[in-house]
Amino acid sequence: MSPVFPMLTVLSMFYYMCLRRRARTATRGEMNSRRAIESNTRALPINVEIVQYAKEVLDFSSHYGSENSMSYTMWNLAGIPNVYPSSGDFTQTAVFRTYGTWWDRCPSARLPFTRTPSTFCSQDYVELAFEEPVYPTAVHILETYHPGAVVRILACSANPYSQNPPAEVRWEILWSEAPTKVNGPQARQFTPCIKQINFPTNLIRLEVNSSLLDYYTELDAVVLHGVKERPVLSLKTSMIDMNDIDEDEDEEKFACGMDTLNKQFSIVTLREWPTNGYFDKLPYELIQLILSHLTVPDLCRLAQTCKLLYQHCCDPLQYIHLSLQPYWARINDTSLEYLQSRCTLIQWLNLSWTGNRGAISVSGFSRFLKVCGSELVRLELSCGHFLNETCLEVITEMCPNLQELNLSSCDKIPPQAFNHIAKVGSLKRLILYRTKVEQTALLSILNFCSELQHLSLGSCVMIEDYDLIASMMGAKCKKLRSLDLWRCKNITESGIAELASGCQLLEELDLGWCPTLQSSTGCFTNLARKLPNLQKLFLTANRSVCDTDIEELAANCTHLRQLDILGTRMVSPASLRKLLESCKDLSLLDVSFCSQIDNRVVLELNANFPNVFIKKSFTQ
Repeated sequence: MSPVFPMLTVLSMFYYMCLRRRARTATRGEMNSRRAIESNTRALPINVEIVQYAKEVLDFSSHYGSENSMSYTMWNLAGIPNVYPSSGDFTQTAVFRTYGTWWDRCPSARLPFTRTPSTFCSQDYVELAFEEPVYPTAVHILETYHPGAVVRILACSANPYSQNPPAEVRWEILWSEAPTKVNGPQARQFTPCIKQINFPTNLIRLEVNSSLLDYYTELDAVVLHGVKERPVLSLKTSMIDMNDIDEDEDEEKFACGMDTLNKQFSIVTLREWPTNGYFDKLPYELIQLILSHLTVPDLCRLAQTCKLLYQHCCDPLQYIHLSLQPYWARINDTSLEYLQSRCTLIQWLNLSWTGNRGAISVSGFSRFLKVCGSELVRLELSCGHFLNETCLEVITEMCPNLQELNLSSCDKIPPQAFNHIAKVGSLKRLILYRTKVEQTALLSILNFCSELQHLSLGSCVMIEDYDLIASMMGAKCKKLRSLDLWRCKNITESGIAELASGCQLLEELDLGWCPTLQSSTGCFTNLARKLPNLQKLFLTANRSVCDTDIEELAANCTHLRQLDILGTRMVSPASLRKLLESCKDLSLLDVSFCSQIDNRVVLELNANFPNVFIKKSFTQ
């Protein structure tokens, strides 16, 4: 045989491999070379494109609005646009709870988990259901204020309207990118170039990171374009980019790495070597230190190389702090089962966003904690919709050393289940944002958890008497440093007086959108006089805040760093100047919709106090 033919064969195989790589980026499925060649020579079949707006908002991690309203809530993403193409701050849009880095620079800020992969930067999410399952061809996101927060778009194989849930739920990333700073807050239609997938979907998930934004991002609607029949990939229109191959390999390695969480490592299959090279000369502790910089998928892959590294990668000391949130789409009961032997010494565990749609069962979660809960100090379970009363009971029984518990947006937990938390007397941080905790359970928790330093009760709508709650805090929680009462509906000056008298170590207090507080009762001046350590105070949308309150803050709370008085009509530029001159550490001042503070005043204050971010929102 002529040597030319083997060379042609090799080149053909290489070209075929490139086509496979390119096809996987688009469909994640198989495509043979004949179909690839034929698609170059014939026209693709006509496939009518379906255009649809979101029918329903299924799930989300947070929102600015109230649970009993439509203003600034995620539910505004369902249906046709309300605002677009207008720009500005509108109540008819979907708004997440935070923006910028301000929440990471206050007393309640939590330490980050190490080993978080650089590719995962999501802070919030929202899941949207559409009427018709389609193969997506485009996703349009209508952003009406401070765009640029969306960092990932995913599609799910499960049909939320199907009567028969699938045996396996798959999530595929249609598009992802690091957070970017967009010049200007104006509205835009964001249409990233998405990857083709090999299953139809009517469940789309947006993940956002607002850390680079100057204010809250506002989303108006999401439009899904797609076809009913799986499109045939056309190779005619683009050349193969070798960079695409590298990117695809990275994605493939990530998937393989996480798949190994669900497979038992068998040390018998690892190859025996007479020596371990230079690793034999390194101290055990040094190898452990080197491996501590690897992510969980990297540890799983490395464990398959040799017995020595298997031993290091399975050492429980590598899993003292473990965050599984970046891998939420792949974590299930099997993952937890095979991590059990490695997590016997675990102290910090992050299972936020995991386990939904049946991926983690109550029994699977309980088995894991019974083996791995004894040393747990911090447990993050935000948006864990698999949690029920049994889970909370297991947490309180199996985690005697627990100090931090995050149940943010766990809105499926029944009200009576929260009574179990009172058994964890060592708690220092408790986050109950958007939960169904009731007054009786909360009073019991406050009575028995006197070590509490950080407490979040934002948007807890089932509490009937916040004055009674505030009174109990003042009597029992003397060590409280941060308190979130965002949108609590019925606290009055009486509750504030009890709170300020009993919790004088408070450094952070969020009273945003608390409509029953009135400045004329002296509640805000009382706060300023009793809480000299305040660093963050949010009085958002309280229209009664006046110059007297601001002057009391200037006189008594000189350590103030963040102040939100959005919406007040009673504050003048003169009192703000006094505040800025007195509070040298002030870095955030939100005066949006303050009728006496116009853009000219903001420009003047910015010029005189350049170290303070003074925010003035607008509506067009």
